[in-house]
Amino acid sequence: VQLQASGGGLVQAGGSLRLSCATSGRTLKSYGMGWFRQPPGKKREFVAAISLTGSSVDYADSVKGRFTISRDDAKNTVYLQMNSLKPEDTAVYNCAASHNTWGLPGTATTPPPFDEYYYRGRGTQVTVSS
Repeated sequence: VQLQASGGGLVQAGGSLRLSCATSGRTLKSYGMGWFRQPPGKKREFVAAISLTGSSVDYADSVKGRFTISRDDAKNTVYLQMNSLKPEDTAVYNCAASHNTWGLPGTATTPPPFDEYYYRGRGTQVTVSS
């Protein structure tokens, strides 16, 4: 699965951006999807995840109430709507796909770690100015 993140840019604090993660040639229906970010000089961190059915979502505490992850399987695209952006949200954002079936009945209620997202796309830069 080849993934491509887009939609990043420069925005003032308090502004909004919507990131997209698209694939070509293969459907995303079989994958749980996640967004991760790496701030400058810092380690990669989890941002948000959505289960393969879209019935379960999870967010990092730092973005809860501000970011929303969603998926449109008909368009083979996953989105990350980012509102009320803060300078500390500045990072390279990556999307990734996992075969993990978290969120389905009888399975884990939290998304897997980054290492289980075997398919990872190129990132998109988000810069939030103060």
